[in-house]
Amino acid sequence: MVTQLLDHSLGHLACQIPGATRVFHALRLDFCCAGQKSLRQAALERGLDALDVQARLLALPPADHESADWRDAPLDSLIAHLLQRYHEVHRQQLPELIRLAARVEQVHGWRADAPQGLTEFLLSLQQELDSHMQKEEQVLFPMIVRGAGPLAGGPISVMCYEHDQHGAALAQLLELAHDLQPPDDACTTWRALYRGLDELHRDLMQHIHLENHVLFPRALGEEAHNG
Repeated sequence: MVTQLLDHSLGHLACQIPGATRVFHALRLDFCCAGQKSLRQAALERGLDALDVQARLLALPPADHESADWRDAPLDSLIAHLLQRYHEVHRQQLPELIRLAARVEQVHGWRADAPQGLTEFLLSLQQELDSHMQKEEQVLFPMIVRGAGPLAGGPISVMCYEHDQHGAALAQLLELAHDLQPPDDACTTWRALYRGLDELHRDLMQHIHLENHVLFPRALGEEAHNG
């Protein structure tokens, strides 16, 4: 079997193959913060068959891939997209998820399969993410729009470091919420919570991926990661 994709990085594959991010999300492969890892390495660490993952990628139809549409777009258009599609959405997602988590913990917290400490975790994530987005909105993004991106190495390094922290938080989220698999007898609120958390997980990974592997390399005048 061909192995042409196995040594490319997840970040590169996410940019190049339409629909790859859907496959990575379903398999819990971190293509944003750990996007520098090769498909072979990432699959090994997750206990997956790398050739099977490759086969899924090769079988994808050439359509519906968000980041591929932004690799050649003007940087100000990409930034406007990030602000509207992700910054605004995260600020809408988290208050409702916090409300749902508090309700589930209040009613079902005695159960071993309930998410313990999830509300407090989401409150902390909300504060950290809002602080991060404000720094991008007030400092980094205006620099890039002004054409000063090549001088923004320092702020970009800080944002990438914080992205790594967000990636670790997403892994912790999956642990707290039992891999987002509700029990068979879960109530409607519990199921709505996990659906919302899955959406947040998907959105935040795509958000970080677009910045780490598309916006930041372009702003710095670098080539996108080529695996």
